Amino acid sequence: MERNEIAPSGPWAWTRRISLRHRILAVNVFAVAILAGSIFYLDSFRASLTEARVDRARSETEMIAHTLTAIPEDARQPILVRLGQDSRARLRIYGRDGGLAADSWIGVQPTYSLRDPANEPWYREVARWLDNGFDAIVGAERPPLYVPPAVDTLSAWPEAVAAMRGGGPVEMLRRAPDGTPFIATARRIGDGRSGVLLLTINARDVRHSVRAERGSLLLILAATLIVSILLSRFLARTIATPLRKLAQAAHRVRLGRDREVDVPVLPRRRDEIGQLARALADMTQSLRHRIDATDAFAADVTHELKNPLASLRSAVDTLERVEDPALRRQMLDVVRQDVCRLDRLVVDIAEASRLDAELSRARFEPVDLGPLIESMVPLWEERSTRGVQIAFARPRVRTAIVSGDESRLKRLIDNLVDNAISFSPEGGVVEIRAAAVGEEVHVSIQDEGPGVPGDAREAIFLRFHSMRPEEDFGRHSGLGLAIARAIVEGHGGSIEIEDRADGASGARFVVRFPGVTE
Repeated sequence: MERNEIAPSGPWAWTRRISLRHRILAVNVFAVAILAGSIFYLDSFRASLTEARVDRARSETEMIAHTLTAIPEDARQPILVRLGQDSRARLRIYGRDGGLAADSWIGVQPTYSLRDPANEPWYREVARWLDNGFDAIVGAERPPLYVPPAVDTLSAWPEAVAAMRGGGPVEMLRRAPDGTPFIATARRIGDGRSGVLLLTINARDVRHSVRAERGSLLLILAATLIVSILLSRFLARTIATPLRKLAQAAHRVRLGRDREVDVPVLPRRRDEIGQLARALADMTQSLRHRIDATDAFAADVTHELKNPLASLRSAVDTLERVEDPALRRQMLDVVRQDVCRLDRLVVDIAEASRLDAELSRARFEPVDLGPLIESMVPLWEERSTRGVQIAFARPRVRTAIVSGDESRLKRLIDNLVDNAISFSPEGGVVEIRAAAVGEEVHVSIQDEGPGVPGDAREAIFLRFHSMRPEEDFGRHSGLGLAIARAIVEGHGGSIEIEDRADGASGARFVVRFPGVTE
């Protein structure tokens, strides 16, 4: 059946007449235009804020100068201090001789400070770098740098000199060392015989407002980005060539005719298609590893089944020729053991093969491990044939709760305890503990056996790997610990093997689960 190429339809049909290069250009220009507009908006916003701050300083200067005309000169200092604290500015009065007659900072804490950029943290330096870049983009004129006068007299302030001569308010905008606006406004007091008032303030609030507005514009840019993504969705539908190659490779993988499918990884592409190609290649490699693992598992199963079958066949053949009752009973015991071994192998192999799928579908519920383990202790004691004792330190009620499947958790702990019993000497003790440790629940099972060498602690979790004593040969499938680890990992936990804390001979299995708070 022939398949037609997918093309834009409906309102997007006109895009078929536009090349991909022009579409990408249009989307990028649109985003850049929005960005440029927001930058120039910030420039006008800052200018209006600065102008409003200067107007406010001019109005305050005029009101304070008018107020001072009604106050005797010898009583102005405390009034000046109070007004300076209220306006968060510095107020100074210069006499007709040019000397400093009163200052609102005398005897009190300064209402502002000029920050030295060299002594500020790195993030403020980054912020200033962004501000300077913004000024360079919009071509903003930078006010002259404010340098504190060496001698504080009337002549050090041109705006104050102009106010003394002209009578009206005069203002001047400078920039502080850290780049923030420094505003100075002057107004003659009365007819000038009482001097001139100078108000100065470091208006950091202007820059703070601009930076806050810049943060708001980031949201606008984010919305613009979303719009650009939506507009770019139709572009992906035109990039068909690499996608067609990937689809063909995936089709070959599905058919399974080639052992090694060459999936193009597109190493030079760093966009979404390149990521898709590499992800598909990784997925194909992972699938290949899974197939190899399945083949290896099937081969291991065949090997493990052949041994008891060969023993069973030999015993059955021998029974036909043996007349001695004692020897016949011995052969029947061999048959029973081989049948039990085959049964154990079939059950464990079936469980190991379907464990991952069942755990992915299981509905986890809170399980209290204390009562669960305690209910299994009598079964372990009955199962022990060498007098191995089970010691369980039950935790406080509902302190060792995990989220999981109760039947699988039982199988996990049963496998670990069964492993510990099989390695324990006659009359040994298997200790089981369950406790909440921080936000986790730890279950430890330790025995008095020979322990596990450090270089074998990972290998014992492999399928069909066994280091059991000779007398236990045939009683275990070699899948118990592999199943245990699969159950632990399916519950989001981890399992490790440690030496006993008391230094005695034996192994200590520690299972860690995420805890559940009620």
